[in-house]
Amino acid sequence: MRDNKSRKPGNFSRLIKYLFHYYPLQLVVVMICIVVSAVASVISTAFLQRLIDECITPGITSGLASVWDSLVSILTIMGTIYVLGVVSSFIFMRIMASVTQGTLMHLREDMFDRMETLPIKYFDTHAHGDIMSTYTNDTDAIRQMLSQSLPMIFQSGLTIIVIIGLMLYYSLWLTLVVFAFSALMLFITRNFGGLSSKYMRAQQKSLAEEEGFIEEIMDGQKVVKVFNHEEESKANFLKLNEQLFEDGKAAHLYGNILMPILNNLGNLLYVVLAVVGALLIWLGVTNVGLAGTEAISAGIIISFLSMSRQFSQTIGQVSNQVAMIAMAIAGAGRVFALIDEEPEQDNGYVTLVNAEKDEQGNLKEADHTTGLWAWRHPHQADGTVTYTELKGDIQLEHVDFGYNPDKMVLHDISLYAKPGQKIAFVGATGAGKTTITNLINRFYDIEDGKVRYDGININKIRKPDLRRSLGIVLQDVNLFTGTVMDNIRYGRLDATDEECIAAVKLTNADSFISRLPQGYQTELAGNGANLSQGQRQLLSIARAAVANPPCMILDEATSSIDTRTEALVQDGMDHLMEGRTVFVIAHRLSTVRNSKAIMVLDHGRIIERGDHDDLIAQRGTYYQLYTGAFELE
Repeated sequence: MRDNKSRKPGNFSRLIKYLFHYYPLQLVVVMICIVVSAVASVISTAFLQRLIDECITPGITSGLASVWDSLVSILTIMGTIYVLGVVSSFIFMRIMASVTQGTLMHLREDMFDRMETLPIKYFDTHAHGDIMSTYTNDTDAIRQMLSQSLPMIFQSGLTIIVIIGLMLYYSLWLTLVVFAFSALMLFITRNFGGLSSKYMRAQQKSLAEEEGFIEEIMDGQKVVKVFNHEEESKANFLKLNEQLFEDGKAAHLYGNILMPILNNLGNLLYVVLAVVGALLIWLGVTNVGLAGTEAISAGIIISFLSMSRQFSQTIGQVSNQVAMIAMAIAGAGRVFALIDEEPEQDNGYVTLVNAEKDEQGNLKEADHTTGLWAWRHPHQADGTVTYTELKGDIQLEHVDFGYNPDKMVLHDISLYAKPGQKIAFVGATGAGKTTITNLINRFYDIEDGKVRYDGININKIRKPDLRRSLGIVLQDVNLFTGTVMDNIRYGRLDATDEECIAAVKLTNADSFISRLPQGYQTELAGNGANLSQGQRQLLSIARAAVANPPCMILDEATSSIDTRTEALVQDGMDHLMEGRTVFVIAHRLSTVRNSKAIMVLDHGRIIERGDHDDLIAQRGTYYQLYTGAFELE
């Protein structure tokens, strides 16, 4: 993947490809309008020479009547050109506004599409605020470049080309003076622009780091206050903010001083051209240009002065966009880095289907909802397809795993869970309890060994189908903006209101929901901030219940619930667990007493296993935990 990325075009090239991929016709119209606008702005200036040499100078000596027709003709042409340029500018700016927003829309869609395919490991190793900055600050930098900088640079480039062409047409000597100043302007722009680009990239990175820190502090504000860490948090923020200030200051310093320098050089060029032009007229030097060889005129000098002013201003406008382009390219690099992230690998081919039994009692795929699920297993060797009923029979065989290949956290884990059995994991923090459940749903893949689901190696099962068969309730509850009913139905989007209410009653959450202002239609916001922690946990349990999976994982599901609420939930869980395989991770040993098997883990190894009575009889680690001889850390 990295080799492929190294062969990808640059970030700027990829942005241009995005533009032309989605809006080729609009961009052709934009380029035509920009060409018309650029040519119009320069040609109208060039008509000053004709206005002076054909109208003003003769009019002074012969009278206005003698040049009236020429004056009207020239002014009419100039007016028409100006109007044409204004209309063209209006058209391309309107089109570019639509093209820019459309391109950003597609970029955000591609980022979100890729983000949804990324493994959990990516979100465990990247600050969420940093990712959010990609959607906001980086895309906004791209917006400024697409809507302002690119059209301006394209128009300015054409303007400079047309100006140089006209200058060569009128006078080679004066054009050489302009070239000398142009070389100096380009040298300054290149050096200061390069420094600005460097610090613009640093600024984007610092901005993302600061937003990541702010997001982290906002999520942990209660912890900050309870431990009186306001000053420490402020000090850390000030450090990040100072770095952002330094990077931003340097970036805009080099970018902002370009314009004054170039403006002063433009003024100096204006003066030099005026002096040189006057000397050429005074000395009677023969003018050389593409128009031919003749004495230089006042009209040519004035036209040249006007074009030189336009030339220097155009160079200044281009240089002023260097910083914006540098920021946008840096932002595009971060956007494409997210889009190019390696998606979660899934080589599974076993799928979960609705099934029914034929007259012989054999399973076959059904074309309608039956309530009976089966694994559809195509065998590559002979092309046959077999169906295995989804029951929730899970086995781990000599499993080794490490988040880092050089450091294993699970060692030789073997266990089995038959349908309807409740398996509990007990151990200190970091013993590997949650890691085992992460392997069952394939948030991470094992290093060695096998995990079988209904006798099928889970590596052969497509991840979406595997996870559809699993319900999970985490210690940290995530609720989404919407109604209570919407959050419950999140477990199964096609569930009816009746099915959702039945799941709620099963988990004993109906009593508190019915007391909410609008009941099931009460709006939740801010991750359910208007609910207590226990109520939020009950909703997450109901959400898992409505999914009606054959296997459930309860990771500290009752840790945030008071004793009375826990009794209600436990009663609901007893109904919920009937006929289901359940994996329970709990610090409260009272919640695992009725488990079929209890696994005691220590440093990634199972050191004890058995039911409650067996482990009490062994008088080992579990016995000491249960009797309070020592506590879990």
